[in-house]
Amino acid sequence: MNNAVTQTDISGQQPVRGKVRDIYDLGDSLLIIATDRISAFDVIMANGIPDKGAILTQISLFWLDWLKGSVENHLISTEVADFGAPFTEYADQLARRSMLVKKAKVLPIECVVRGYLAGSGWKEYQSSQSVCGHKLPGGYKQCDKLSEPIFTPATKAEQGLHDENISYEQAVDIIGTEAATYVRDKSIDIYVRAAKFASERGIILADTKFEWGYCEDQIILIDEVLTPDSSRFWPADKYEPGRDQESYDKQYVRNYLESINFAKQPPGPTLPDEVVAGTRQRYVDAYEKLSGKSFD
Repeated sequence: MNNAVTQTDISGQQPVRGKVRDIYDLGDSLLIIATDRISAFDVIMANGIPDKGAILTQISLFWLDWLKGSVENHLISTEVADFGAPFTEYADQLARRSMLVKKAKVLPIECVVRGYLAGSGWKEYQSSQSVCGHKLPGGYKQCDKLSEPIFTPATKAEQGLHDENISYEQAVDIIGTEAATYVRDKSIDIYVRAAKFASERGIILADTKFEWGYCEDQIILIDEVLTPDSSRFWPADKYEPGRDQESYDKQYVRNYLESINFAKQPPGPTLPDEVVAGTRQRYVDAYEKLSGKSFD
């Protein structure tokens, strides 16, 4: 299997390194590189998943192209030749996993849309029969489909902490009525259309998270879009309410860590070859089912 790119090293340049991305500030734009690092329970694992960053980037690019004309986004170019010196000399590190993007003032909320009752939404429903201020009927089971998608924003947590679910009214308090209305309506619209598209390809889009930001006076779509790292993708032919679902994301890694009683504190362990290979295959499957193209 190919070696994982767990970090980029560009001569004379120092990126901001997140859990997955290396971000280079180019003045009026940013160069975002999705590495092959993988985190679970907010801990970065000792080894990466080969091609993970490239697969996630290609999935985002697929959706950005699919959404063209309906929403503005931050993408400028994915061609290494457009990145300028010294980056053009590092195509081996940057190809297929990099996006040159517009700088934006990021809205300080995560825009989550849920079509199914899973994750933190399921936990909240069990305790209060509501999710982020949405009162729901009784009788839902884990991973049941909701009668209609709901907008369930969250605050952006500092690194190492978890995002906190909030109500739409709290989102209005944070970013204002006009911005909150726009991102709510756009996020739901994109989710509904993308979920229909995915279902025709055998994938359930259970929920997803969007990020938005101001570029001058316009709110645009930023960051990754509809990837297995920002969404729950479930194989439709294995869907069964009342339990956790099989998925096209890093749940495979989380399950392994639970099996070894990982303490959920740094440092992350080295993942065994079979977990690495299985996780990579799930990402590849998601890309190929959605795009209709072969990744390799």
